[in-house]
Amino acid sequence: MSRLFGAGDRVLLIDHKKRRYLVTLKAGGEFHSHAGFVPHDAVIGVEEGSTVRSTRHLPYLAIRPTLSDFVLKMPRGAQVIYPKDLGPILMLADLFPGARVLESGIGSGALSMAMLRAGADIVGYELREDFAARAQENVASFLGDEAMSRYRVELRDCYDGIDETDLDRVVLDLPEPWRIVPHAEKALHSGGILLAYTPSIVQVMQLREALEASAFEMAETVEVLNRTWHVEGQAVRPDHRMVAHTGFLTHARLLRG
Repeated sequence: MSRLFGAGDRVLLIDHKKRRYLVTLKAGGEFHSHAGFVPHDAVIGVEEGSTVRSTRHLPYLAIRPTLSDFVLKMPRGAQVIYPKDLGPILMLADLFPGARVLESGIGSGALSMAMLRAGADIVGYELREDFAARAQENVASFLGDEAMSRYRVELRDCYDGIDETDLDRVVLDLPEPWRIVPHAEKALHSGGILLAYTPSIVQVMQLREALEASAFEMAETVEVLNRTWHVEGQAVRPDHRMVAHTGFLTHARLLRG
């Protein structure tokens, strides 16, 4: 990849107050804000890390967005799973290149992108056509054609069953994941992992009860809290605000005796 920005590239513009703006560059285009506008042509052809200025001479740092940046700024129809949970999901579900994954409740595609970047092959079940379309647009936009070749989305209800067999992983972001447990037992190979993201502890309780009555073992539920720190010379303290509860991550392994 060229280190220079080109037309069609995404750029993250960061102003002097650390506000972030995600922009797709287009020849002749303009990024407008309270600080005037930045011509896209002023960014096209410069190196990442350069400073560009608006028509009111205010500086913007130009860098390429990370997946985390894109997830927080991308077009969305449904609430996304936040980056603080995406990383742990990849580890708890033990995603690996070539893993065959059934994902249901794909929303805006944030989790899909994280798993695709880890190398997984994904079949997604999504009830809403608008969510399915948005997720596929986001995946194609950020990860490109190669990732799309490993990503198939079907408009269907996972509560009705899973057609795929010999899966490595089942990953869920659904209101009632306990209803999927019997389907996942049939769809996963022995040793396969089910992981569910649930906002409510009541959902966790019902899911854990279903897992307890199934062939799944080694169930565990975790919550990830994200606290940043203020570090300025000798003034070192936790920041006053933190990203606390977003959801619970419950995972278990299918172990057929």
